[in-house]
Amino acid sequence: MSNNTKISIRFFDDREVRAVWDEENNKWRFNVIDIVSILNEQDDYTKANNYWRWLKRKLKLENNQLVSATHGFKFLAADGKKRLSDTLDSEGIIELAKNFPNTKAMKFLDWFLYSDNTIDGQSKKKAYSLFESGLLKNLDAGTVKCLQQIHAYLFGGLYDFAGQIRTKNISKGGFTFAPCQYFNITLPTIERMPETTLNEIIDKYVEMNIAHPFMEGNGRSTRIWLDLMLKRSLKKCVDWSRINKNDYLDAMRTSPVDSTTIKTLIEGALTNKINDREMFMKGIDYSYYYEENE
Repeated sequence: MSNNTKISIRFFDDREVRAVWDEENNKWRFNVIDIVSILNEQDDYTKANNYWRWLKRKLKLENNQLVSATHGFKFLAADGKKRLSDTLDSEGIIELAKNFPNTKAMKFLDWFLYSDNTIDGQSKKKAYSLFESGLLKNLDAGTVKCLQQIHAYLFGGLYDFAGQIRTKNISKGGFTFAPCQYFNITLPTIERMPETTLNEIIDKYVEMNIAHPFMEGNGRSTRIWLDLMLKRSLKKCVDWSRINKNDYLDAMRTSPVDSTTIKTLIEGALTNKINDREMFMKGIDYSYYYEENE
């Protein structure tokens, strides 16, 4: 498997469902143990793996074609090394779930079958293609235009306001974002903020989050915008998988009055893998995960 293999992470009830892109057959293949863990409500990876080995033997004795449909791909294990794991394509996962006749399996199948058809699902596919598009290399990091171009790419064809600065006032969770009637002053002021140090870049990121310049899709667009500033100025980017969802959301809620926590979280998750496709894809997965149920 090449170093450029596309890895995707989805989340079901806060549990990872990892997938790898099968170039030869042009399809996603899903990590079987991740799904067995969910269907058995089993947090212990070893126990889930043992159960899958038992189920695999049972299905083989029954001449079930599901076993022959599995393919091994390498995934990052708990010890930090890449290890071979069984995978199944979408049809295989549906068949697998049928061997778990419980309400969890039904709930999982509902999610699995429809999660890609939502606006977020469609936008996420667009976000993946950003890496190969070449657009990110040509954007002027830290500018309002750059943020608009990111938003337009992610949500073009999904929202009629893709890439457009909002003209209505909005609030979320009791917090009212910056009034749009002052954007002609607010946004250029944020754009001029320095971005030489980590603290300056995060201050700029926090201010843009307070502004919330779009009707929807601000967080997903602005996190990519943040990474572009970090890459240009510090030759770093954020490994978003190292930042817990609830910790991030809590830190962003308090950031308008105290940005200490978000700075600490981001500083602890910085990596120099700025040109790594898997790091980018993982970042997109976690960025979209932060927005779920929000």
